[in-house]
Amino acid sequence: MSGSKLSDALSPPHAGAPRSESHDQPLGLTVHSMPAPQESMLADAQRTRRGRWQMIAVMLVCAAPVIASYFTYYVVRPQGRVNFGALIEPQRPIPAVTARTLAGQSVPLRSLEGQWLLLSVADAACNADCQQRLYLQHQMRVSLGKNMDRVDWVWLVADDAPVPAVLLPALADATVLRVPPATLSQWLPPAAGHDLREHLYVVDPMGNLMMRFPAHLEIANAGKAKGDLDRLLRASAAWDKAAR
Repeated sequence: MSGSKLSDALSPPHAGAPRSESHDQPLGLTVHSMPAPQESMLADAQRTRRGRWQMIAVMLVCAAPVIASYFTYYVVRPQGRVNFGALIEPQRPIPAVTARTLAGQSVPLRSLEGQWLLLSVADAACNADCQQRLYLQHQMRVSLGKNMDRVDWVWLVADDAPVPAVLLPALADATVLRVPPATLSQWLPPAAGHDLREHLYVVDPMGNLMMRFPAHLEIANAGKAKGDLDRLLRASAAWDKAAR
């Protein structure tokens, strides 16, 4: 009968009957040991070192174009190529002083950073030599063509006298600032036997004075000076862009 079959299924097995092997095996447990504190600290230190190296690698990748351009210009100089301008070593950063516009507004001199600068210095009266340098600055900048906007031409006035009104229209595209002569003397080194007012200087976009053209630059030699500017702009094309 169905009742007897149900009771048989629930009753324990008869004595002497072989047990199923599946019920004879003990329950197995896999025990995972906890990591020792020393191992955890070592793993953390390794991750920290790996993170630092990754950060350094990213910084080197970002700085590589700047390093490469300066290495190319200063170190890997092709044989037979001679700079017309004299390199200023060590480089001199723009002084952290306040300049003034012709209108009397105070301006940090370091606000000039971010562009290549073709720079001259003179008293406000601006004699014939001064006017010649301003003219050459303008012509050299314009002759750079598509790279013109990467270079600012700057006239630093070394006194408080008024600038002749006749010059003002020609200075429309120039940056003109009054700077104390003592500051200029400390920052801009002239060639031996010359005055700093006799030179044109080049400042890089990071604000470092890095080149000085010969005193009393003439139109006949302006092309050589422009050649130096062209090479600087090509060497920095990967990281320096137009406009501050």
